[in-house]
Amino acid sequence: MRHFVLVSYDISDQKRWRKVFKLMKGQGEHVQYSVFLCQLTEIQQVKLKVSLAELIHHAEDQVMFVKIGPVTKDQLDKRIATVGREFLPRDLTKFIY
Repeated sequence: MRHFVLVSYDISDQKRWRKVFKLMKGQGEHVQYSVFLCQLTEIQQVKLKVSLAELIHHAEDQVMFVKIGPVTKDQLDKRIATVGREFLPRDLTKFIY
């Protein structure tokens, strides 16, 4: 089963940040500077964590995974609250129900 997962990263080195960004571009929707909204199975999460672990400096960088819930027909905008500009996924076709 796929879950919506917010992946947020704080990378202290610009070169490593670019590598992480490049990896994440293939994993989900870029929603903020260092935040991606992904749809991942448990296996995909593990594989992504392994790939990220190879790119980051563990004493200086951090990648956070926030599981929002299963990919269902429920409105995603009811699970994500914002202050300011409203959050709307750019490409709803990415979200497979």
